Amino acid sequence: MPSKPPADAPRQPAPSAGASLESWLAYLEALHPVEMDLGLDRVLIVLRKLFPRKPEARIVTIAGTNGKGSTVACLESLLMAAGHTVGAYTSPHLDRYNERIRINGTDVTSEALIRAFEQIEAARGLVSLTYFEFSTLAAFLVMAEAALDTWILEVGLGGRLDAVNVLDADLAILTSVDLDHTAWLGTDRERIGFEKAGILRAGKPAIYADLDPPDSVLQQARAQGVTLQRFGKDYLASEGSEGIALTLPALGRSLNLPPTSLPVQSVAAAVIAAIMLAPALSNTAITTAMAGLMVPGRFELLRRRPDIYVDVGHNPHAARWLAVRMARLKSSGGRVRAVYGCLADKDSVGVVGAMMDIVDDWVLCGLRVPRGVSATELNDRLTGYWPHFSPTVCETVAEAIDTVLSVAASDDHIIVFGSFYTVAQARSRF
Repeated sequence: MPSKPPADAPRQPAPSAGASLESWLAYLEALHPVEMDLGLDRVLIVLRKLFPRKPEARIVTIAGTNGKGSTVACLESLLMAAGHTVGAYTSPHLDRYNERIRINGTDVTSEALIRAFEQIEAARGLVSLTYFEFSTLAAFLVMAEAALDTWILEVGLGGRLDAVNVLDADLAILTSVDLDHTAWLGTDRERIGFEKAGILRAGKPAIYADLDPPDSVLQQARAQGVTLQRFGKDYLASEGSEGIALTLPALGRSLNLPPTSLPVQSVAAAVIAAIMLAPALSNTAITTAMAGLMVPGRFELLRRRPDIYVDVGHNPHAARWLAVRMARLKSSGGRVRAVYGCLADKDSVGVVGAMMDIVDDWVLCGLRVPRGVSATELNDRLTGYWPHFSPTVCETVAEAIDTVLSVAASDDHIIVFGSFYTVAQARSRF
């Protein structure tokens, strides 16, 4: 989670031989004048020097407003259960940069990252790369070095102009399309859907993991001859107390999966993708791989009595899913207490509104990070929308958690959410 360097900041010299990973990451943060700079031209120039030909591995690209990280983790686990060697690239990280790249389920070593950074630095010449672009190319190099069967790549922002999209996907997954990052992607679902559908490739299969895809997605799929497996149309998934019932008519399969804390749409899409990539994968192997699978920061339980969950949901679409989860917990008794902190460009009113009916007590916290919103500013943003909304205001995540714990009963349910930064600080608190 990099900070944005000043546009006129002097260029740092590249780290010398033997430099630490921390030195390299500081260099990456200062390398490009702006943090967000969508476009493929810069990455393609460097990619062609590093990879004269497309990597031999199968490429699975995953884009969407929410649910990407969960889909990556599920598919990664399933393909490893099928005996495949798998690389996974996700962002951002919670605790340490190495989390962004996994080789067969294990975080990449700092040594492998440094080797990749050195290769990119030598190849890029005068081309300026953003932090994310540098990271993406490093993921490609690390996975190529490991000679893996499959690369699972999570898009950072959008799809069409995201650095991940410089590689053609052999299978594309669109998890969902909703409003987020509107300053870069557009202010309605059709425009955002067009950007995310940019990961589709002519004649290559794809999965749309949510109900009601925008017309822009369907139009691009038709135009490119993409066979699109659609949730609710080409496959069905329903969640109950005993788990997930999944029916895949096109693949001639149906199975029951164990209960999970992950979104059912993400789980279902991952199972379909795994069967498409590894047809011999049995229902038993799928069920075993999914049992107990969790993703840090995705409706993650940190402690019991009172139960404290964290979730990285940071937009209204994610908050609506989270509200359903919290309602299930509340049905067993106790109050729902929310700790919420967000970044400046997020729809805080939409997020809080999505959770308003289920949360009994709110604590707003400040984030002292790049683009972070102070607790006072967040409170000012939210004041006046709901007559009964009277939150407690705390300057830090840790202070907010301590405040909640000081009044919570043992049967209450606490949810800390709103940003990767919020969740990372909550996890470090425990």
